[in-house]
Amino acid sequence: MKKFFKILMVLAALAAAGYWGYRRLAPSSPTYVYRTQAVTRGSITSSISATGTVNAVEMVEVGTQVSGTIQELYADFNSPVKKGALLALLDPDVLSSRVAESKANLAVLNAGVAKARAELENATRNYNRNKELWDRKLIAQLELDSAQTSLTLAKASLAEANSRVVQAHETLRQAETNLQYTKIVSPIDGVVISRQVDVGQTVAASLQTPTLFSIAKDLTQMQVEANIDEADIGRINEGQRAICKFDSWPDDSFEAVVSQKRLSPETISNVVTYVVILKIENKERKLMPGMTANISVITEQRDGVIKVPAAALRFTPPADAFAAEKKTDEASAAGQGGLFVIPRRRSGASNGSVEQTVWLVENGVLKGSVAINETGVNDRTWIEIRGEALDELREGQELAVAVTTESEASAAAGTK
Repeated sequence: MKKFFKILMVLAALAAAGYWGYRRLAPSSPTYVYRTQAVTRGSITSSISATGTVNAVEMVEVGTQVSGTIQELYADFNSPVKKGALLALLDPDVLSSRVAESKANLAVLNAGVAKARAELENATRNYNRNKELWDRKLIAQLELDSAQTSLTLAKASLAEANSRVVQAHETLRQAETNLQYTKIVSPIDGVVISRQVDVGQTVAASLQTPTLFSIAKDLTQMQVEANIDEADIGRINEGQRAICKFDSWPDDSFEAVVSQKRLSPETISNVVTYVVILKIENKERKLMPGMTANISVITEQRDGVIKVPAAALRFTPPADAFAAEKKTDEASAAGQGGLFVIPRRRSGASNGSVEQTVWLVENGVLKGSVAINETGVNDRTWIEIRGEALDELREGQELAVAVTTESEASAAAGTK
């Protein structure tokens, strides 16, 4: 009997040693550390970001219709100008000589008209005299016909001379107009933005009108021309509010309003974009033409909604994380005589949309998940929650957004 008890004790010791060794050598499940963010209530603003270029609302490029050499400049960069003010003067010598030549030619043609009129009067008198003699049967028919022909030719000569005078008048008017074109004047009230010529420079207007000055009408009212991707253009509408930021004024935000969505597409690097015009006030003259604007067009805004971090919807726990914590909770529930309840997950969204899941965290461990089958406004950081999920999500609940093991978290803390 004593021998039997000794054998039994040895076997029990071996079993205890084996269990201790198994527990000692078996790999332990990792302990996970979750980074969380809380469910909150607040405002969400959905926007479309893009870049654009600032320009004056009305910009006029002043050119020249005649060729010549710049003789004088009366305006420079940033010069305020009034409508009709003289900006530059082309050398008028060549065109002045053409005016003088046209006037001389007109005088010659006027003399030709006087000569043709005198010849007509002479031909008329000769015809009348011959007609009287013919009526008295004192001359032959041939002489009367000759007088008639001379009268007709005299009338034609006078008509031709008058036509030449009219033509000469038009030539003179054109020469005088071209002479006036040597004076480059401002077509509007505004500010000179650019000057592209200097004194002594020759400009040629034979093929196309060269640009001499660029004048902005009103720099207190500017516009931003932005290229919006075709994927976002459907959310842009006239009248929407926008916020503009500029590198020159990093601490300032400028309000803008969408004034036009142009229908003409532009293809840049195989990407179809559309030009959107935004009106922006510039009363302090801080903005200058050509500046790059970083714009955010506000497409939708909701206040007082339940929102969750976008990272929580992208989070997926490790495969063994929930199982390990489930075992821990089961053991705890068994010791307390309770039951562990498996978190409920829906099998599919009721409205046919893609279902997503957020994971709840309490006291550092996963406590379940909530299926999200309906969302609202999204600002890429926060997402509005709608539908049945509102019955399970409460303000202040912690949601998992990232996970690391306890050893990794300790190592990261030690390197700081």
